[in-house]
Amino acid sequence: MAAEIVNPRSERGADETRDELFDPAFALHRGGKMAIEATVPVRDRDDLSLAYTPGVAKVCSAIAEQPELVHDYTWKSQVVAVVTDGSAVLGLGDIGPEASLPVMEGKAILFKQFGGVDAVPIALDCREVDDIVDTVVRLAPSFGGVNLEDISAPRCFEVERRLQERVDIPVFHDDQHGTAVVTLAALRNAAKLTGRSLGQLRAVISGAGAAGVAIAKILVEAGIGDVAVCDRKGIVSEGREDLNPVKRELAGFTNKAGLSGPLEKALDGADVFIGVSGGTVPEEAVATMAKDALIFAMANPTPEIHPDVAHKYAAVVATGRSDYPNQINNVLAFPGIFAGALQVRASRITEGMKLAAAEALAAVVADELSADCVIPSPFDERVAPAVTAAVAAAARAEGVARR
Repeated sequence: MAAEIVNPRSERGADETRDELFDPAFALHRGGKMAIEATVPVRDRDDLSLAYTPGVAKVCSAIAEQPELVHDYTWKSQVVAVVTDGSAVLGLGDIGPEASLPVMEGKAILFKQFGGVDAVPIALDCREVDDIVDTVVRLAPSFGGVNLEDISAPRCFEVERRLQERVDIPVFHDDQHGTAVVTLAALRNAAKLTGRSLGQLRAVISGAGAAGVAIAKILVEAGIGDVAVCDRKGIVSEGREDLNPVKRELAGFTNKAGLSGPLEKALDGADVFIGVSGGTVPEEAVATMAKDALIFAMANPTPEIHPDVAHKYAAVVATGRSDYPNQINNVLAFPGIFAGALQVRASRITEGMKLAAAEALAAVVADELSADCVIPSPFDERVAPAVTAAVAAAARAEGVARR
């Protein structure tokens, strides 16, 4: 008699914790948030002989002779590895690989829910760039793409660059590029709503970590008038001698105005504030921004500029929170970006594909613009198909598609 399979969620009893009794988050997470299910039946001997031995040997031999067939006869072309070392998790910081797993599971179910993409959480017990890169390279044959998640800066930049040099599948650091794509989309629409173009805007980014650097890069690629990035010591500028290699590169293509000094100096007369740092910006500094300012204060759970303060001075306000309008949420980007890349078997995700994703995302609500609607809701069913199609088309145009 076959053993009964028990869902761990259904077995509480003595294992139920006191926390679980009072906090639904614990109840939801018990047993994990995801599982693997078969897509073919194994009901009898004939099914078994096809799904496993001896039938599987024919498929294995065919792939050995023609490796590209792996995309047709395995899950490779529709599955992404969600990889972390647990060093920069959400707003929790360095909590390690085991504690990061609930977040990685959450990311995986968002891939499935919003993009139809299967994803597998992989938490690595290593911190050196060489170790992370070598480990993921060895895992790469099983996956169609790699989504790097919650790896601290500046290591995350090096991990992404070196991985993409060594594997021929897309590598995407969502904390960088997902945030950047959604921010650009919202900023395009906010500028349009207020009768301006990106080229007319001077932006200030608070935060020179993964997200801040990627946002600066994509804004420059998209044609922003000027952008200054600030870290804890002030404006990132070429005159500073305390910059790491990433920030030195950043100083080379930002801050055309040549500003130096604290964040407050950069904000004086600025059209746009983008916060990806935490902390609090004094209201006195916010008041010095240009008329019809655009304020995207995205730190969670506490925005750098509280919306009540921001609305005193800004024409459009966005946050990273779901309880305010205009949520800048990565889930608007990464499921569709990977779905599009996997659809055409792209070898990488290019800057052009990211720009195409941002344009498609902005276009979803282009005819519905208001101060409370410059970016779609994560639950808008038009988002993933629009981003997927745009990314696939861009991949073909840029020559990185293989079908």
